[in-house]
Amino acid sequence: MKTKNEKASVFELNGIPSLKEAFPLALQHVVAMIVGCVTPAIIISQVAELGVHDQVIFVQAALVIAGISTLIQLFPIGRKIGSGLPVIMGVSFAYLPSMQAIAGTYDIATILGAQLIGGIAAILVGIFIKKLRKLFPPIVTGTVVFTIGLSLYPTAVNYMAGGTSSANYGSWQNWLIAFIVLAIVTGLNHFAKGIWKLSSILIGIIAGYIIAACFGMIDFSSVTQASMFQVPQFIHFGMKFEFSAILTFVILFTINSIQAIGDFSATTSGGLDRQPTDDELQGGIVAYGITNILGSFFGGLPTATFSQNVGIVATTKVVNRCVLGLAACIILIAGFVPVISALLTTIPQCVLGGATISVFASIAMTGMKLIASQPLDYRNTSIVGLAVALGMGVTQASASLETFPLWVTTVFGKSPVVLATITAIILNLVLPKSKSK
Repeated sequence: MKTKNEKASVFELNGIPSLKEAFPLALQHVVAMIVGCVTPAIIISQVAELGVHDQVIFVQAALVIAGISTLIQLFPIGRKIGSGLPVIMGVSFAYLPSMQAIAGTYDIATILGAQLIGGIAAILVGIFIKKLRKLFPPIVTGTVVFTIGLSLYPTAVNYMAGGTSSANYGSWQNWLIAFIVLAIVTGLNHFAKGIWKLSSILIGIIAGYIIAACFGMIDFSSVTQASMFQVPQFIHFGMKFEFSAILTFVILFTINSIQAIGDFSATTSGGLDRQPTDDELQGGIVAYGITNILGSFFGGLPTATFSQNVGIVATTKVVNRCVLGLAACIILIAGFVPVISALLTTIPQCVLGGATISVFASIAMTGMKLIASQPLDYRNTSIVGLAVALGMGVTQASASLETFPLWVTTVFGKSPVVLATITAIILNLVLPKSKSK
């Protein structure tokens, strides 16, 4: 029994530890996720050609919604909303290919309208999670994650070259900076330990940022114009409902709801030496849907559990919810300070490209690991091969769908994820299983 003044251990799920122990551990989580959290918002804002002021608001919303989502997961509302597990939420790269397609064809408002419906779909998945899990075995989810990773490679390469909209696209300066950032991130990931390894992307971006500044590639005008405090604006970007975008997001939210089970399970098995309960899974997925609905009204893009932070929990065994809650508060405070958001938007595209290509590679490899966890017999290789072939192939030859209605091109021709998912699910249900199974 603890005395009244005795602080809880950081290795306990509940209780309040001392601030001097909790703060550096919380800061470690913030460092590991903040760049990954805002990068999708920066990319989409550039695809949608938002003005500087709107870009700052967009990034600000990403941080605020990430902080709120994390707090709800850590400290559930009642018994049904939130997992109560030590996880960090942030804007997910899994939605990026589809969001790029929607932003390029329509606008931000269409993404947010689809996100609202997608959040409702996630809530339904949470309610019926036991029955829906059988539709998404590892061979299906692995195929989807692998396809997401592959589809993001062109984005990273274009960013390394400076961004397709840049006047100096493909210049040697862009490539030089991108490869320096990539070398730093790769080197720290393989040769460093502790906080240096966990913050490899942040350190790489800082180094690239300094080099880019020496080349005169940084514009601080957005920072000087930003205010010191601002609350995210309600429906600032509007909200539109387009069938093709909604269909895409319903499928993606369903998949990512199932995928979240993996992160919840990795958290509990790595940090708590047990599997998550059905109530924890259901509460976590329902909260995931609700917070994404909330995000759609404030311009916060779709969130999901951050695997890098799951890795920190599993490695350090620090599972105290107050430690991660402090990290969420730091993220939340950063979201209320537009100067921080504005500073993040000044990162050159070549720097982001050099840092994120390794992230996209890890996404693809995560999918490959899920696939390899299953027997690679003729049935499973057919599912993976055909799903990826159709998903990637049709996207790269999207002109072949020009005779179809526009919504068909948007759903199946702009992002490979939807077609690959549908193909994998159907083949998994239709193809006969081996006798050993």
